[in-house]
Amino acid sequence: YNRVWIPDNEEVWQSAEITKNYKAGDRFLHLQLEDGTELNYPVDSAALPPLRNPDILVGENDLTALSYLHEPAVLHN
Repeated sequence: YNRVWIPDNEEVWQSAEITKNYKAGDRFLHLQLEDGTELNYPVDSAALPPLRNPDILVGENDLTALSYLHEPAVLHN
């Protein structure tokens, strides 16, 4: 399963793991937050949440080495 970033009112972005395969047309992503909370996150297939980089890339000095380069990845790095 992949991990994604979802918007959060307090922390700006929150990391979550996808716990069930997503299929085109699904209205929700089944997620588990880092604190263990399970969540059905509503999604639009045209605007899926950004993927999180593998842990091995956390703290990378060269941002071009990141697998996924977007706002939450840069802020987390």
